[in-house]
Amino acid sequence: METDVELLRAAGLRVTTPRLAVLRASGARPHATADDILTAVAAELPTTSHQAVYGVLNALTGAGLVRRIEPAGSPARYERRTGDNHHHIVCTLCGAVEDVDCAVGHAPCLTPSETHGFAVTTAEVTYWGICETCAAAERAADAPPEPA
Repeated sequence: METDVELLRAAGLRVTTPRLAVLRASGARPHATADDILTAVAAELPTTSHQAVYGVLNALTGAGLVRRIEPAGSPARYERRTGDNHHHIVCTLCGAVEDVDCAVGHAPCLTPSETHGFAVTTAEVTYWGICETCAAAERAADAPPEPA
């Protein structure tokens, strides 16, 4: 497995302390927002700014080292899992995001019923639902009170 230094070099990016810190933070926190990543990076590099983190995320996304996802109604999120055709499931109550592998064969979602002349390269599917934690909280709130 390549190190983060090797990944940056292979992508043609200079190896910098902020880039390494953002790669570590995004790897440790899948589906993190830029603010989440800034908080993690600031613990290591206290003078890091929002602008610096956004700049690094933009460079890493452009190089294919980080993937940006944008669930409706949520800030953009970043993950290190790239290069495959996985999708996401999002909790409509708390906003938790999890990966969902493609259900059928190799990249089946890349065959739309109509391309309108586009050369399709990627498909994003977002499933929406209620996560286990939120469902359990709802069940607990709906449960009758315990007799005294």
